[in-house]
Amino acid sequence: MDSVLLNDVVITGQYKPQSLKNSVYQVRTITREYIQQRGATSIPGVLDYELGVRFSNDATLGETDVELMGMSGASVKVLLDGVPLVDRGSTRQSLTQIDVNTIERIEIVEGPMSVVYGTDALAGVINIITKKNNNSALSVYARVQEESTGKEYAAFKGKGQHNESAGLNWGHKGFFAGAGVSRNDFGGWADTLTGRKKAWKPKDQLMTYGTFGYGNQHFKIWYRLDYLNEDLISKGDVNYGNGKATDQHYFTERYTHQAQAVWELNKDLSINGTASYQQYQRRTRTTIKSFDTGAEVLSTDEGAQDVSTFNTLFFRGTAQYTLSSVLSFQPGIEFKRDASTGERIEGTPVINDYSVFLSSEIKPTAGINIRPGVRLNKNSLYDAPPVIPSINTKFSLSKNVDLRLSYARGFRAPALRELYFHFFDASHSIKGNPDLKAEYSNSFTGSVSWQALQKSNIRVGVTAAGFYNQFNNRIDIAYPANSDTATYVNISKFKTTGGTLSGTLNWKKIQAGVGFSYIGRYNAFAEDKRVSSPEFVWTPEVNSSITYKFTRVGATLNLSYKYNGVRPAYEQVTNTDGSTFIHLANTSAFHSAELGATKKIAKYITINAGARNLLNTTNVKNTTLNSGQAHSEGSLLPMFYGRSYFLGLSFNWNK
Repeated sequence: MDSVLLNDVVITGQYKPQSLKNSVYQVRTITREYIQQRGATSIPGVLDYELGVRFSNDATLGETDVELMGMSGASVKVLLDGVPLVDRGSTRQSLTQIDVNTIERIEIVEGPMSVVYGTDALAGVINIITKKNNNSALSVYARVQEESTGKEYAAFKGKGQHNESAGLNWGHKGFFAGAGVSRNDFGGWADTLTGRKKAWKPKDQLMTYGTFGYGNQHFKIWYRLDYLNEDLISKGDVNYGNGKATDQHYFTERYTHQAQAVWELNKDLSINGTASYQQYQRRTRTTIKSFDTGAEVLSTDEGAQDVSTFNTLFFRGTAQYTLSSVLSFQPGIEFKRDASTGERIEGTPVINDYSVFLSSEIKPTAGINIRPGVRLNKNSLYDAPPVIPSINTKFSLSKNVDLRLSYARGFRAPALRELYFHFFDASHSIKGNPDLKAEYSNSFTGSVSWQALQKSNIRVGVTAAGFYNQFNNRIDIAYPANSDTATYVNISKFKTTGGTLSGTLNWKKIQAGVGFSYIGRYNAFAEDKRVSSPEFVWTPEVNSSITYKFTRVGATLNLSYKYNGVRPAYEQVTNTDGSTFIHLANTSAFHSAELGATKKIAKYITINAGARNLLNTTNVKNTTLNSGQAHSEGSLLPMFYGRSYFLGLSFNWNK
């Protein structure tokens, strides 16, 4: 959790960059400085201490998904410099496939942003903003960081985590260019397992980027390419009956092209354009290795070899026009084309999505900002909600108190994976549903921000926020009657509600923050007469962070903490005789804490060190009895590997 000042500039959802205090949205910002203090090597490692943000780990596939405001990653829009990132399905693998070394800051807007950003933005938006050229003639950076995973570590390769990064940026008379490369090698973690298997799968990532462009006072245009190559390894134990083991590699390649332009024609009119082409390919390679002969051959089992490709073409254009000090407009158009091929994809489906949208900012008097908006959608395959309205308001009740109230309608389109994905092997049985409808929601949010104290050397801020979301046609996995094959279905309704209370303190060399949230998720069995149960089941969270700067020696110390409370969920369980009953399952509460320090040891060199998972949390107990899911959660959920330690060195040189 970072301590963000209200005069910090934000861009997500804005007509133009402006201070957080003037935004009609409640925006959370995670700064580059905070990322460095924590020695983060991935975006989940940056966001895991944020209120209302929760990550889950799929031990089978070695993937991580995010949850925001009680809603899964399918309802979270992930953006890279405002460009939506392509994912295989409803989980947000893209969050673990972005180079954290290129990030300037991360902005989180909670609540539906469908008018501005279209599908998937029901829970909110995570916008990852990369570093831009700072107009210096030349700058060079390099970073190396070594980290243990629990008690496991081997220098620079194998056990532990090994991160290296290098890059440069150049600028001259408005022209600029940059390039960089990073390698993340994770050796996995065995936990209590022995032999070749790992509870946490080893992963090797290579990430590169390149960018160039030109800009002046009124015009800027640039191109950026991000590339990822990832190898996720799942090794099997040796069958001593035949001396063989089955290994799987999940190879991922991701190309993200984007071109953007901003043109300020005059002080009242500007135009923005964004175009992107993304290609995401995941290849499964399964081999059987004989330890008697050393031979390794491809497996011929069903589903053992597969290549799935997802392509996305995206264009977005907006204009910002200020009619007067009272009224301004933002019209826009958006086009998105999703296509997929693969052995597990039925046919070669293509989805075209067309949208036009219009919003305005109305400022009838000083201290009042009203922003109504509407989006019109047309989709080539499914029935999208034709009209998406929203209204966001901000009232300055006094110099130090701001009130924000909003209503928004959101929607989420069925992903290609949910419509056409077919996957059958020894442990999976999933079939897509081409008849799915789009989800839609009605959401209400509100917040009050109070600058309780603001003097030259001390600033105190308090924010209270609440939300209520009602969903229709929610997409989930279920088993049809008399079938052992899972499929995607539209559930009639779902709801989330809750609130947060947070405070920040900036005093001399100290930055501190503390927060509390209480989030309720709808209980689908609330009206079931077999059991007396509430409409919502609730989960509390507490987080805190304190940073102290030793200015004389150029050092910083940060301590972060988060408590994730018990997470209850009602489920229907089937007995062996076919009868059913309702069971209250719980995911146990757990604590997490982290300590990080940075110290400048030379003009261009900084050292960082710290410890993660100080309380040594690994797996948390889950009392679910329902094993009828594609990936059963079982009795234990993996949260972290053991207590770990890291040490890094950074070099930054500017001419």
